Amino acid sequence: MKQNYFFFGLFILLNSLMNGQSYAPVVGAEGTTAIYRDSEVFTAWATGITLVRGPQDIVNPTGALASAGSAENAIDKANGQIVSLGDGGTATLTFNTPIANGSGFDLAVFENSFSDTFLELAFVEVSSDGVNFFRFPAHSQTQTTKQVGGFGNLDATYINNLAGKYKASYGTPFDLEDIDDDVLLDKNSITHVKIIDVVGTINPTYATYDIFGNMVNDPYPTAFASSGFDLDAVGVINQKTLSLSNSANNFDMALYPNPASNSFQISEIGILEVYSVSGSLVLKQELKVKQTPVSIEKLHSGIYMVKLTNEQGSSIQKLIKH
Repeated sequence: MKQNYFFFGLFILLNSLMNGQSYAPVVGAEGTTAIYRDSEVFTAWATGITLVRGPQDIVNPTGALASAGSAENAIDKANGQIVSLGDGGTATLTFNTPIANGSGFDLAVFENSFSDTFLELAFVEVSSDGVNFFRFPAHSQTQTTKQVGGFGNLDATYINNLAGKYKASYGTPFDLEDIDDDVLLDKNSITHVKIIDVVGTINPTYATYDIFGNMVNDPYPTAFASSGFDLDAVGVINQKTLSLSNSANNFDMALYPNPASNSFQISEIGILEVYSVSGSLVLKQELKVKQTPVSIEKLHSGIYMVKLTNEQGSSIQKLIKH
């Protein structure tokens, strides 16, 4: 369903006038959406990167580029090692398994801010073909009458769908449902995530803008090696699952109870395999007797794919673990 940004924007404006803030607050505050890097919600991390650094200062585009960190620092789990993008620089991340539009947030981007208020921001775009990219509808309510200085502060409650909203070790989450549907985007098979530094200046010649046409004001200038957004990692929450259509469903299999808490049973015998949503094999055993209880006490809550193979062929069903 396409977003109606006019009414959404009107709602945000009215909410801001009444409450003084519109969006989730800082790490640790009630209502925050920050996700710690060790959270079990992460199923994978970026495995590849293409980096295009921007200048240390956008007004001198032929001057020195940002140079802090190496591209490889943005691969794998967030660990505080970063790569600086520079003014308007970009990093395009790839993944072993595509990201999918699941329930709730689907991915998170990590920066390395040392506090809850010194925030360097970036736009986030996604693609399912590596060619056509679509931007999350970013919104900045930060004032645009006075430039935020190079070491100035921002209020997280005025920021939405911009990476860098949270301090180091805490990811800013994104929900693919926020992006309008488009025939050129398969939201259940996201192969590329692009991070684009918000230049931050309110000089109209170089400014960058949110979904409502507001200039995005963030720390500027930052004319040094670590200029711009400092990318730590991109974590995956929802991944593309095993495809039922690609499997040979040669017989009917009853799986119960489903949802299950501690164990489940299957109506057939054969080799049982249980896969996580990331496609990892988490359980395998041979069932020699029908209705044999299969223990899943050690599995985390979530969605799994249960595959049974025997002389009749194979069958796959989804299992929800409470």
